[in-house]
Amino acid sequence: MISLTIPGYGDLHLSHLVLDYNGTLAVDGEPVDGVCEQLVGLSRDLSIHVITADTFGTVRKKLEGVPVTVAVLGKDRQDQAKLDYVSRLGFDVTACIGNGRNDRLMIEACALGMAVILGEGAYSQTVQAADLVFTRITDALDILSNPLRLTAGLRC
Repeated sequence: MISLTIPGYGDLHLSHLVLDYNGTLAVDGEPVDGVCEQLVGLSRDLSIHVITADTFGTVRKKLEGVPVTVAVLGKDRQDQAKLDYVSRLGFDVTACIGNGRNDRLMIEACALGMAVILGEGAYSQTVQAADLVFTRITDALDILSNPLRLTAGLRC
C-alpha cells in the first residue's frame, strides 16, 4: 500500500494500480524501455492490473513474468468495462493511468488519475480528467515509487 497526506488534496491510501497497455505502457504493442522493471518494483506495494483491448494481440506475451493481472476487454463499451473493473477493486484505493478515450471514466473516478501522452497522443477529455499528466510513462511510474513527489504536483 502507498499512503500519504497531501495538503489541500487529502489522504491517499492506494492498494491497486490499473493501467492501459497500448499508448500507455507500450507503443505499437512493445513495452516502453524500463517499464517492466518498474512494474516489478511497484508490485511490492501495489496490486497491478493491465486492462486493455490488446490491439496488437501481444500483451500477455510481452508482460510474461511481470507480476501483473492482465484483463483483455471485448470490443464494445471498453470505457464502461474499465470503469466497472476499477469499481470492483474500489475507486478510493486505486490509481489509474491511461491515454485513450476508453480510459477517461476510470481516470475520472479513481483516487488518483494520471494520463500519459506518448507517440499516439492522448484523448483531450482523458487528459482533462486526470489529476496529473506525463509525457513519459516511466515518469508516471516513478512518481508512485517516490510518492512524496505527488505532493509537489497536487498540494494547494
